[in-house]
Amino acid sequence: LLVLHLFVLFPVPVTCATRGVDLVQDGVVVLCPPDCSHWTGSVFGTGVYASISSVCGAAVHSGVLGPTGGHVRVHKLQGRHNYMSSYAHGLQSQPLHSWTASFKLTSRLSTTHRADGNIETTDLKLKLFVCFFVCFFVCLFVCFCADCQMDIAVVIDSSSNIGQRRFNLQKNFVTKLAAMLRVGPTGPHVGLIQASDSPRTEFLLTNYTQPKELLFAIREVAYLGGDTNTGKAIMHTAETFFTQENGGRRGHPRVMMVLVDGWPSDDLEQAAMLARESGINVFLVSVAKPAPEELATVRDKDFMKKAVCKDNGFFSYLIPTWFSTTKHVKPLAQRLCSLDSLLCSRTCYNSVNIGFLIDGSSSIGEGNFQLQLDFLAGIARNFDISDVGARIGAVQFTYEQRLEFGLFDHSNKEDAIAALRRVPYMSGGTATGAAISYTTQNLFRRTARGRNFLIVVTDGQSYDNVRGPALAAQQQGIIIYAVGVAWAPLEDLKAMSSEPKESHTFFTREFTGLAEFIPPLVRGICRDFTENN
Repeated sequence: LLVLHLFVLFPVPVTCATRGVDLVQDGVVVLCPPDCSHWTGSVFGTGVYASISSVCGAAVHSGVLGPTGGHVRVHKLQGRHNYMSSYAHGLQSQPLHSWTASFKLTSRLSTTHRADGNIETTDLKLKLFVCFFVCFFVCLFVCFCADCQMDIAVVIDSSSNIGQRRFNLQKNFVTKLAAMLRVGPTGPHVGLIQASDSPRTEFLLTNYTQPKELLFAIREVAYLGGDTNTGKAIMHTAETFFTQENGGRRGHPRVMMVLVDGWPSDDLEQAAMLARESGINVFLVSVAKPAPEELATVRDKDFMKKAVCKDNGFFSYLIPTWFSTTKHVKPLAQRLCSLDSLLCSRTCYNSVNIGFLIDGSSSIGEGNFQLQLDFLAGIARNFDISDVGARIGAVQFTYEQRLEFGLFDHSNKEDAIAALRRVPYMSGGTATGAAISYTTQNLFRRTARGRNFLIVVTDGQSYDNVRGPALAAQQQGIIIYAVGVAWAPLEDLKAMSSEPKESHTFFTREFTGLAEFIPPLVRGICRDFTENN
């Protein structure tokens, strides 16, 4: 409590974009600016909010804060499942299947503040003096990675290039990093793989969950020698290491930290792609990078960019020499434990591929066609669309089909939604079956069971058979949601939709009713994703 007292006494100015996870201390009082009620897409939950939510947006939604801003107190809570969406105080919150941490909000007033907002100063100097020393010593052991509930695979360099002496220095560095991470049964789990001619797993995630045992196991790892086949080691780790049989914990972020002395002997690109597609956040730590005169011997000069989860500077880490690694332990541990920066962790919001099959028949008309696009854009807005996240694509159909844009044509949410809104109205007949076949072959070119979703929107009866093409799509792992409007026959909708039919089939008499389907559709996609992954 004393550690928190400084943050309880003095309000911290924040922005509308500040999230719960950005606040280190529990019970901190923050000062929100005005006009945070427009942060609709950044508030997840009702009453209790996921830690990735905007604090000030959540405060408006919960009624603790008005549109003019002000002070609120943030109380940290454990993670939970099923954050519910709701509309309150002019702000629509979003649903979220699960998250690792939460918070709730109360008004600023407490025993440390008088009703007029002034701070009580009894024994304040003594409290500040005690706080300073308690914070100093506690932070040495607790502040870093206290909530670092990750599964971490450490891939070390055991090649002839590193040599025995630097190999020992590497083990010392990994030992210090493991100590900083505070490994434990409910904290981070760490396993270790050696990269050499062939990868070798030294121990799995659950072999050592006590700090002393883990540190001893790292020190006992024997040097191998051989080539620096880092790509093989990444591939081996991505394929086998994080399975539940090998100790991978469901719902825990997967992190792979790869240490390379100099440069790798093999190609990393394909292995890294598999790691990303498997929801693994690859960090590459390069020690003693190639000197200019050595670059001619490097197989791929961009190996760091290709290996990491995302080439944004966060997942790449340079250390000049093995003799100066100690000062890098703390900043590297902080990166590994930065939950909300792990862009490759798989959730439904950042992992699904969603295809929109848009009815462009003459019976719809220009106005209703725009309402259809608004509905689909509303669905897309709920997902983290990026080059390493969720993807959307669109096909419009009449008697003919037209690929409006593919899953990999737009690598950010703004561009993807803008492209969706620009789709021009075709006008024509209705051949939904042929459109499903076309979309299966031209939009979903990669099989990704449990990750590929097709949302079919139609306002009338198809002139061709829909059951066969829909079944073929589902056999390829595509989960279909059928959304009917006006004269669309319910039997056709159920023939197209995946099982269970009741939760994958939607119908409304008017195009204005489509917006009501956005929350249940998003929840359904996340439910299907979770059940299949």
